[in-house]
Amino acid sequence: MELLKDKICTHGKIIDNRIIQVDNFLNHQLDIHLFNEMGKEFKRRFSGKEITKILTIETSGIAIASITAQYFNNVPVVFAKKHAGSNMNQHVYEAKVYSYTKDQEYTIKVSKDFLSPNDKVLIIDDFLASGCALLGLISLLSQCDAEIAGIGIVIEKAFQNGRKQIEGKGLQLESLAIIDSLRDGQVVFK
Repeated sequence: MELLKDKICTHGKIIDNRIIQVDNFLNHQLDIHLFNEMGKEFKRRFSGKEITKILTIETSGIAIASITAQYFNNVPVVFAKKHAGSNMNQHVYEAKVYSYTKDQEYTIKVSKDFLSPNDKVLIIDDFLASGCALLGLISLLSQCDAEIAGIGIVIEKAFQNGRKQIEGKGLQLESLAIIDSLRDGQVVFK
């Protein structure tokens, strides 16, 4: 997706040749025009799939999933919580995930009220790096026997091998921009 790649090259900041900071348009300040185009692209890539829900993980995935939901007949968006409050239902699916960026492990949770075996779920997230977040979301869906219709990722960092964690599961995985490497302040796309 050229619009996204242009934004990454123009506004992304490389940190330690391993992290790409995209706060300017994706993770802090949101470029709604870009989000709409990404939603349309996810719809195009998963057009042959029946989708009843979109699942993401807080925080950065929520806006992307919400805008994408418009293009799938406004299906509900469910997000896995990293920080469940005391008012959260105690009947939850949960999984452990490790955040590469924050160097921290979380227990993500989704209320059993929001996922069922009848659901056909599209997972949407901002990044694919090591694959830990996706594996956690896949675990949540397997706990409730929901069908995983596919996985849509905004930015994949191919050099962190997350795709290898997912490929063996036979799931359709679509990334809008795949970064092969971060070298000398430059983004190299696949």
